[in-house]
Amino acid sequence: MSFFQVTLNRSAIGLPQRTRDALAALGLRRRNQTVVHAVSPSSAGMIFSVKELVKVKEVSEGREATLAKLKAARRPDPGFVVARKYHDLNEQSRQESGPKSSL
Repeated sequence: MSFFQVTLNRSAIGLPQRTRDALAALGLRRRNQTVVHAVSPSSAGMIFSVKELVKVKEVSEGREATLAKLKAARRPDPGFVVARKYHDLNEQSRQESGPKSSL
């Protein structure tokens, strides 16, 4: 089954009420918000009425898989990898030195 992935690129501020109603029916409220709808004549008609404001892509996966991929793609690269934590280093050095004897 195919789905429409619809992303709102332009704001609806200052546009006619009919256009704002079409965006609300699609579930779009904020810029860069993405929603996924099943391919149907009614959803195609709503998308067509706001075609200047949205970007549409046809995807084969459902809502959960598509939105999870989008979220993963937006996540930035951390820039580093934690090899060990200080706590682990401290325990390791204690084990290597053996038990402490008191004098």
